[in-house]
Amino acid sequence: MLTATEENYLKGLFRLCGTGGETGTNELAAHLGLRPASVNGMLKRLKEKQLVSQERYGRITMTAKGRRLAVEVVRKHRLWETFLYEKLSFSWDEVHEVAEQLEHIQSTKLIDSIEVLLDHPKHDPHGDPIPDRQGRMAGEKFITLADRVAGSTCRVTAVSDHSAAFLQQADRLGIAIHAILQVILLNPFDQSIEVVCNRKRFTITRKFAEQILTAGV
Repeated sequence: MLTATEENYLKGLFRLCGTGGETGTNELAAHLGLRPASVNGMLKRLKEKQLVSQERYGRITMTAKGRRLAVEVVRKHRLWETFLYEKLSFSWDEVHEVAEQLEHIQSTKLIDSIEVLLDHPKHDPHGDPIPDRQGRMAGEKFITLADRVAGSTCRVTAVSDHSAAFLQQADRLGIAIHAILQVILLNPFDQSIEVVCNRKRFTITRKFAEQILTAGV
């Protein structure tokens, strides 16, 4: 059985590596908000458990076992977020921190029961795909709002920033999953973007737009 800290590392690695990529110690440390020296110690433990592969000071990849365990944690996290959002009326900016605690519960029966209760959801409140019991999840193509051209119309499919500050700002602007956005103008001076959502026109920074994942309408 893994510790909560080990599960957090695997989840972080999965987010950075995806299904077959790699990452580095500094990138992982930045993602987790830790010092590289602390990360090196945990990576040694994960390597001993055959969950990651890494040459000395080299790039990090996940083993098949490590990816499988990481996906299980991701599945629990996203199901808990969906449960909190749909059944307990938590807002989408509140669910992440609570799910961070609940994701370490080890009961498979409980997680499977929540999935059935929710009628097998495919996405969590932030639009992220939820892995099924076999670890499969929808592979979707998207373009960030920052990469849309002026005059285009798109639909919000997910957001990559789950922080309360970002989500609360999105709420204030009326940006939500499935919202339709029109890109009106790209400002070359500061790279800000003028957008229309729900008949409301406003300007957002490129940094903010990079966190909004979109698909065509």
